[in-house]
Amino acid sequence: MPDTGAGRPFPARLWLGSLLAILAIAAAGIVINHVEGASPSPVTWRLAAAAIVTVAVASAKIIAGTRAAAVTGVVGTAVAVGLLILLA
Repeated sequence: MPDTGAGRPFPARLWLGSLLAILAIAAAGIVINHVEGASPSPVTWRLAAAAIVTVAVASAKIIAGTRAAAVTGVVGTAVAVGLLILLA
């Protein structure tokens, strides 16, 4: 099992959980966006994406250390930006 650098083994479930949380929120947003009259503003989407990535990074820091938090932040931000571009 890969090492996080902090002497603790890396939990693979953390990556999967972070990715699934971001994708689930984005999928719910896409469904809501297609319902007429229920379209939130782009600022709301950006704030929601920032909140989701922040929670994922905080969880990664607690569970697996700073390196995992950094990678989760980078990957989460990339996914969020990609999905926000699709929603625009």
